Amino acid sequence: MFLSRNKMMTKLAKRYGLRFGASRFVAGDTIDHAINVIKELNSKGLDVTLDYLGEFIEDVQEANEMADNCIKAIEAIGNHRLQSQVSLKLTSMGLDISEEVVLQNMRRILTAAKRHQIFVTIDMEDYSRCEKTLEIFKTLRREYTNIGTVLQAYLYRTVKDIEELNEYNASLRLVKGAYKESHKVAFPEKKTVDKNYMQIIKMHLLHGNFTAVATHDDAIIQYTKTLVKTHRIPLEQFEFQMLYGIRPEKQLEIVKEGYKMRVYVPYGTDWYGYFMRRLAERPANVAFVLKGMFRK
Repeated sequence: MFLSRNKMMTKLAKRYGLRFGASRFVAGDTIDHAINVIKELNSKGLDVTLDYLGEFIEDVQEANEMADNCIKAIEAIGNHRLQSQVSLKLTSMGLDISEEVVLQNMRRILTAAKRHQIFVTIDMEDYSRCEKTLEIFKTLRREYTNIGTVLQAYLYRTVKDIEELNEYNASLRLVKGAYKESHKVAFPEKKTVDKNYMQIIKMHLLHGNFTAVATHDDAIIQYTKTLVKTHRIPLEQFEFQMLYGIRPEKQLEIVKEGYKMRVYVPYGTDWYGYFMRRLAERPANVAFVLKGMFRK
């Protein structure tokens, strides 16, 4: 997790490209690579959310270029008529620069997405940016319907956020959380995180709002299936989401059961931070990469 935030390593990763197993989790450097991956996933009955990777954006021009690339991705999805949405991080749109820059870029993106009838999800980042992200989401949700965001089950504040966002009929992706946070703001133990995760899934679904349950955890998946059956929640009100390259067999199994499964597909040259977080989440991912290094 420490290495995932290392700016020097990020620069080196951009320079030397996808190496040592990163291609398992990232769909290539370019939009053309990503489009081919989406087509393959769609052919298997899997929907997609596409993310043009970018972190540590501190320059207005670079933030504007990131927004341009998101719009390019939206146009490619629309032109190819693919079953795909778009996900993005507000830091890549200039969150660490100014709110004005972020809103300007987001309005450009959402207008293009509306034209192509494509939904856009604002990814959640570390705790220090949580409040800003939600405030910007609320501002944009008053103007656009094709926007959602993400809440993290490991944060103490999330139950309260679920209640507040109900006013906006928010479409939410619910996740456990992938950043290293202090015990002052986040539950330190997995069992407590899981309990909170199940609570917020139930709350948001029973509020009648669209819920994306983004998890690779069989227990959470089964809990959701039982919950929606018990409360007769329509299939159109929720979906499961998983990461590209992780548990592909399970993804197909869920589709065969009749549920919607959306795969989070990242692409681009700024893949390092995302890749390192995937390694940190699961030791088996590290073993996979080490095998790839020795083979090379």
